[in-house]
Amino acid sequence: MVRNKFIALAFLLLLTLLISVNDLQADQEPLVLGERILEQGDSGGDVAILQRKLKEKGFYNTRIDGLYGPQTREAVTSFQASEGLESSGRVCEKTLNYFSSDNELISILEVSRDEIMLLARVIHAEARGEPFEGMVAVGSVIRNRVQDDRFPDTVRDVIVEEGQFSSLMDGQANMYPNEEAIDAAKAALLGYDPTYESIFFYNPQTATNLAWISNRPIVREIGGHVFAQ
Repeated sequence: MVRNKFIALAFLLLLTLLISVNDLQADQEPLVLGERILEQGDSGGDVAILQRKLKEKGFYNTRIDGLYGPQTREAVTSFQASEGLESSGRVCEKTLNYFSSDNELISILEVSRDEIMLLARVIHAEARGEPFEGMVAVGSVIRNRVQDDRFPDTVRDVIVEEGQFSSLMDGQANMYPNEEAIDAAKAALLGYDPTYESIFFYNPQTATNLAWISNRPIVREIGGHVFAQ
């Protein structure tokens, strides 16, 4: 059993290292602010970028989570008023013109390209076929663990921690991730967190032992997964 786990982990890490720099650069097209009008109720990596830009300008002082809620709307409204724009709380072309055009991936963690692809592999394996929000949610749990003192300090170490992700043991994580999984990994690293800081998830249809989570607060159910803090 130990030997099989070691072989699976070694194979996964080898596959990650074999990805060429050119392939990574091709997959690393940034999530872009400005491709759509943003308003309360929206979510995504572009919302996280918006929150970052508002924070840089001193209008947004809370958590960057990629969720366009009342606090983000209030920050947008205040920014619009300061620039003499219509204070609609919606981010359309006129408002976007007041932000820089820099949309490069700014992760809330220090991550390598290999780690982005490794995260995308696990997302693809664990949440393939889920809605995009559900794919981001799996990535967010991994990112939240990195930021939690009870877990390892890097994306790679969180993922390869023994017994945490079944997709490493059954070979599912060896598959090359699709574009949606890569985008979901980027969005999670930007700060989009539909799980509200959850650090656990499970599939109630396939989980065989739920005793470990029985005393933890359930936060959300997204697609086929339940997320808990």
